[in-house]
Amino acid sequence: MRFNWNIIKLFVLIICITGLYAFSNKRNAERAVHGITVRFVGAENLYLTEVMVNKLLIQNYGGLRNVPKEKLVLNTIEKVIETNEMVKSAQVYLTINGELTSKIVQRQPIGRIEGNSKFYLDEEGKRMPLSENHSARVPIITGKITGKSLEDVYVILKHINEDDFLRKNVIGIHIEDDEKYQLKFRLENFVVNLGDVEDLDKKFNNFKAFYAKATKDKTLEDYQIVSLEFNNQVVCTKI
Repeated sequence: MRFNWNIIKLFVLIICITGLYAFSNKRNAERAVHGITVRFVGAENLYLTEVMVNKLLIQNYGGLRNVPKEKLVLNTIEKVIETNEMVKSAQVYLTINGELTSKIVQRQPIGRIEGNSKFYLDEEGKRMPLSENHSARVPIITGKITGKSLEDVYVILKHINEDDFLRKNVIGIHIEDDEKYQLKFRLENFVVNLGDVEDLDKKFNNFKAFYAKATKDKTLEDYQIVSLEFNNQVVCTKI
């Protein structure tokens, strides 16, 4: 009887690979968490800290060090981290060395509301609590705070953040009683009456053209109010 040694070798190889795979899976499942690392993605200013994240995990899990990998539910840990109001999203994974790593994207404020209650407006137009760790340098929103006015303010803030000149110079937005808006600038004494949120691109382009000319003529200090409310015009009130 002749044996086909190639078939036998293949059969033995399959058994060895299967055994190694099963052994590897068993060792991998038994691997415990040796350390926890928190990384903040793309964040220069930290509105929450690594200590705060670890405290949140301890409150929910009583600590994750030395917990076997098979007992970890990474999606659940991500959702726990995302319950923090400063967190936009979280990604959690376990490294080969047993390091539990959390990559966290923070919410980014674009305006600060100073009314009966104080909070940030974030990049998605949602309310975001103030942080004890860092104060964002964003325009201050004052005046008559309502649901509708906050929607309008969000639209204005988006335009401001998309323009380098406006982002560097606008420090405040005041909401008037008739839901019209007034801008305050960092270095100038005048205020800008924006009116409503219609035709913002045209209004801001007109203002920048006025600003460039007034800067060249050295007349910026002569004005008290600059109004953009009227159709395609810049109307100025002198001091």
